[in-house]
Amino acid sequence: MAQKEGGTEQGRLKTEDSLGAKTMVGAPSAGGGVVVEVREKKGPLRAAIPTMPFPVAVICLFLNTFIPGLGTFVSAFTVLCGARSELISERGVCCVFWLNVAAALIQILTAVIMVGWIMSIFWGMDMVILASQWLHFSFLCSLIFSFNLNDFSINFSPI
Repeated sequence: MAQKEGGTEQGRLKTEDSLGAKTMVGAPSAGGGVVVEVREKKGPLRAAIPTMPFPVAVICLFLNTFIPGLGTFVSAFTVLCGARSELISERGVCCVFWLNVAAALIQILTAVIMVGWIMSIFWGMDMVILASQWLHFSFLCSLIFSFNLNDFSINFSPI
């Protein structure tokens, strides 16, 4: 439902399209649309990738590069050791663990036709990307919340 107002075409855009992009209602349409927020929709296997410490993620990438599925299998056990994932709040730790084991098995079984090997490398790269985002976030949080309140105290004692 586009309307002509002052020479510009205005229209209603859907709040979420099929690709997961959120746009503002009432923004200019078709080519001139304003994207407010873009979120990637992830399937359950991809959303189950744990956010691990950076060195562990790099080791998993290395393992996935040379032995497809091994790094993903190791990452499944990091979920049991406390690594966070997007799906843990919805499905629980046990389910996320088994989803990662399933992803590792898929990578191992399809490595013969190169699909699993390529998937395994991409999985490892996703682990490193998630770990680096967590690393930057935790660094910023430590900068923000590491100040000592005693440094800002005022001494009211007489001179």
